[in-house]
Amino acid sequence: QLNAPNYVFVDVDEKNISLDFLLSLIKQLPPKYQVVFNLYVLDKYSHQEISELLKISIGTSKSNLARARQILKKTIENYKTTRSF
Repeated sequence: QLNAPNYVFVDVDEKNISLDFLLSLIKQLPPKYQVVFNLYVLDKYSHQEISELLKISIGTSKSNLARARQILKKTIENYKTTRSF
């Protein structure tokens, strides 16, 4: 279980989203992106550790993390334009 506050905010162009909403978006990522994102961002693993754990190259770990962040950013931007916070 994640050791985080029940409610935190992520700044998105002076708007805020809940941690629960962000976590729900992370769960919707394709599995290979979700795993790397969780290990790197939430669990604080290095790309070296992720590459060894998942048997992928460091470059693949970095690429999967970048793609996960890109998907999350686009999803949040789409949400922001279609709904009010």
